[in-house]
Amino acid sequence: MRRVTFLLVILTLLLGLPTLSGHGGEPKKDEKLGDLMHKKLAASQSVLEGIALNDFEKISRQGEELLRISKQAEWRVLKTPKYELYSNDFQRNADNLIKSAKDKNIDAAALSYVDLTLTCVKCHKYVRETRNTSIE
Repeated sequence: MRRVTFLLVILTLLLGLPTLSGHGGEPKKDEKLGDLMHKKLAASQSVLEGIALNDFEKISRQGEELLRISKQAEWRVLKTPKYELYSNDFQRNADNLIKSAKDKNIDAAALSYVDLTLTCVKCHKYVRETRNTSIE
C-alpha cells in the first residue's frame, strides 16, 4: 500500500512538472493527438455519409483528408513494428477508398471504408493494450 501511495505521489509530481516549464500556451502532445483523432473521426463520418448518399466527391475529399491526417507527426504515437503495420494499413485503405471513389465504385468504396474502420479499431486496441502494459 505504501509503495502504491509513493508511486502515485511521484507520478503526480512528474505530471505537474510540465506546467511549471513556462510553456503553458503550447498545446500538449496528447491535446494535439486528441484533436487529430477528432478530425479523423469527423472525416470518417463524412466518408460514411458520402457512401450513404452515393457522393463520390465527398468520399474522395474525406479520404484524402484521412490520408493527410495519417501523415502528421502526432499520428506516430508508438514506435513499434506492429504500430507501423497498422499505420501503413490505414494509409493503404485510405488510398483504396480514394481510388474507389474516383472510379465511382460504391461497393469498393464501402469495402475500403469497412477495412479502414477495422484497422482503426485494431490499432486503437493495440495502443491501449501497449500503454496499459507499459504502465504496470
